[in-house]
Amino acid sequence: MLKALNIVGARPNLMKMAPVIAEMRRRPDAFDPFLVHTGQHYDESMSGSFFEELGIPKPDVNLGVGSASHAEQTGRIMIALQQVISDVKPDWVVVAGDVNSTMAAALAAVKLGLPVAHVEAGLRSRDRTMPEEINRIVTDAVAELLLTPSRDADSNLLNEGVSPEKIRFVGNVMIDTLYRELPRARGSKILERLGLEGSSFCVMTLHRPSNVDDKETLGGIFDAIGEIQTRMPVVFPVHPRTRTRLEEFGLSKVISRLGRLILTEPLGYLDFLQLYSNSKLVLTDSGGIQEETTALGIPCLTLRDNTERPITVTEGTNRIVGNDPEAIRREARAALDGARSAGKAPELWDGHAAVRIVDAIEEAQQRIRSREV
Repeated sequence: MLKALNIVGARPNLMKMAPVIAEMRRRPDAFDPFLVHTGQHYDESMSGSFFEELGIPKPDVNLGVGSASHAEQTGRIMIALQQVISDVKPDWVVVAGDVNSTMAAALAAVKLGLPVAHVEAGLRSRDRTMPEEINRIVTDAVAELLLTPSRDADSNLLNEGVSPEKIRFVGNVMIDTLYRELPRARGSKILERLGLEGSSFCVMTLHRPSNVDDKETLGGIFDAIGEIQTRMPVVFPVHPRTRTRLEEFGLSKVISRLGRLILTEPLGYLDFLQLYSNSKLVLTDSGGIQEETTALGIPCLTLRDNTERPITVTEGTNRIVGNDPEAIRREARAALDGARSAGKAPELWDGHAAVRIVDAIEEAQQRIRSREV
């Protein structure tokens, strides 16, 4: 039996790890899953409700590291995990995505001689000013098993010199969660609560420093939203970081005058899924939402200059528009006027990635054992 130490730290990790942990629990003779929450997202609205909604068991350990600089947060996680690893003595450490918890856990594990499996490996934005890009590169460099969501991720890893035997194309595990939870999300009353039943509307999420930490940039985005909301309501669940900046920059009064911009607190997974899956257009600077909108065939505008998920552009419904107000207006008009062709769900975005991931961990363990003979 393999004891797997599964690491989560932020909302995107939960959506990726939920189906993996569930699949391990379906194989009690083969896996003993152990769950650690680093506490990187410590706000109940940002992660707490997700455990219940996604059916994830209560974490065996919560490190409670909280907010800090990148270096301090990474260091705290590594120090705390070293003790957990010593106590639990796992066979594998499983990490997902690209947050600080992902890299910190991978480094802590390999320093103690443990193999790491990286779920969602191989994605690259080519933008090393993004902390997430550094986390991806470092994690992939030390991982024993690289579980990729798309063929371009395989190519990225091979071009970086990763041994082919370490790479397994498994598909997108975020879509497992999406397909599994979509029927439950239909029971959400979020549209009724927001007065959107029977309405056409857009959804926006915004949290990255490149968009929210500069007053002129943030103000320009809302200038563009001002035009969009004249056509239909725009629902904006406000990230805590973004809310702070809006207040600091004196923009709260400006956006309060946009009559069809609807601000909400951060939403739980099921409420948010019900919301955006019924929308006409999504504007976001998030990575995962680019994938989910592609799977559901919903037009998406990514308010960044690049993406680590180019397949959502080449095959899906995503367009990269940056934060230039005129580009946002132009592409929003095109999407809402139906001037864009529909995309398709990429290969192996079929709701069964978790099965392939757990199979791959078992096979990798056999490979390790064969090397030790």
